[in-house]
Amino acid sequence: MQFERKLQLATDLYQLSMANVYFNEGKQDQEAVFDLFIRKNPFNGGYTVAAGLEQVIEYVKNLKFTDEDIKQLRENHPEFSEDFLDYLRDFRFTGDLYALPEGTIFFPQEPIIRVRAPLIEAQLIETTLLSIINHQTLIATKASRIVDETGSDTTMEFGLRRAHGSEAGYFGARAAIIGGFDGTSNVETEDMLSRPSMGTMAHSFVQSFDSEKEAFETFCRYNPDNAVLLVDTYDTLGQGIPTAVEVFKKMRKDGVITGTYGIRIDSGDLAYLTREARRILDDNGLTDAVICASSDLDEYLIKDLKIQGAKIDSWGIGTKLITAYDSPALGGVYKMSQIDGEPKLKVSNDPGKITNPGFKRLVRIYGNNNKALADLMLLEGEEIDTSKPLKIFHPLYPWKKRTLVDYNVKDLLVPVFKDGECVYDSPEVSQMSELLKSEKESIWPEYRRMTNPEEFHVDLSQSLYDLKQDLLSNISHEDPKDPHAD
Repeated sequence: MQFERKLQLATDLYQLSMANVYFNEGKQDQEAVFDLFIRKNPFNGGYTVAAGLEQVIEYVKNLKFTDEDIKQLRENHPEFSEDFLDYLRDFRFTGDLYALPEGTIFFPQEPIIRVRAPLIEAQLIETTLLSIINHQTLIATKASRIVDETGSDTTMEFGLRRAHGSEAGYFGARAAIIGGFDGTSNVETEDMLSRPSMGTMAHSFVQSFDSEKEAFETFCRYNPDNAVLLVDTYDTLGQGIPTAVEVFKKMRKDGVITGTYGIRIDSGDLAYLTREARRILDDNGLTDAVICASSDLDEYLIKDLKIQGAKIDSWGIGTKLITAYDSPALGGVYKMSQIDGEPKLKVSNDPGKITNPGFKRLVRIYGNNNKALADLMLLEGEEIDTSKPLKIFHPLYPWKKRTLVDYNVKDLLVPVFKDGECVYDSPEVSQMSELLKSEKESIWPEYRRMTNPEEFHVDLSQSLYDLKQDLLSNISHEDPKDPHAD
């Protein structure tokens, strides 16, 4: 049976169930505002990297329901009215969508995407937006954390075979490049990323020949510009590296090897083995040979290997990156903040889960050294006079205050759709990666460190804070477990 994906139906049933009710109750044209945001940074880290907007744009642009879709919904869901199904037949997104450009560093509670559209339109796109943003943002953030540790070394994404399906591998590779990786082994990405894929060889290649030497010589002849040999199939130090040295010396002398050459080690004590490998290569005059390491690497192991003096020039990162191994879900949410001009919020016993109401802007405040001081959420229409001191305070602990002087501000959310028309040109993925580099330069290191980072300030304007408190004060919310509750 041939299966063809229908992205327009890649949604949760309750989106359509709610939309059916909205339509039949005459609520479909109410103007709704939704914010897509996270409640905490993944990996217990100090920052998150936005990714996936280009795929969101393609989804929203092409979102429509075919006659076949309508037929399927009618047969499977008799609760949907015929008038609602007729509405879906002519469905198009006609609203506004603002978003953080891909490669932007952001923090919990901040809108990654802000949607203002007729209620059904804003509701129906929720699931797919979350699916796209949650996945790519998670992988881009993991990649960025790894690059923070590899520094100027070459970093390659090797995760396709361990990804949760080929589609996840494809978009995961894209997100890894946004996060700062130099390349990926995934050949499918070559057109998307406008760069060749990267890689070496497998153990099976070595095993398919009668000797390791024959395998190495043959590979070098066919790959003169990328003669990187996997040396740990049998005996890394006793056989693999000495054989590679012998082959390199002969084939360089004969002019066979014309570009990058070196070895890859995929198992064992990488700190010890790469130190010994570097010594052997250098002692034989092969000082420009590269040493590549793989084997279930992540930012923590890379940091330890560097502390132990490992001699590694390039890193192949697979499973721990493409599956976001230690934090496999971003936990992004999509919450209503306004309906027909009336601010809304979600209440919770957990103060961190109480949402921020209204139609909001998000700005980043910079000092005169171009370092970010704080982010500020404020209501649309509020302006900041940068010629005057600005008082900011913690939204949960308002007695924690700070007065800023000599600063400037930048709006972080950019227009993507206006009245249903796309007004945003997605940059190249390499440009998104460059944006992330500049973002990192503007964020103090204590907010970006791998463990126990400082919490970056995300504050509310006085007007937004007051609005939130007013709404909370008008909500009766008693805890049944509170013995002091009436």
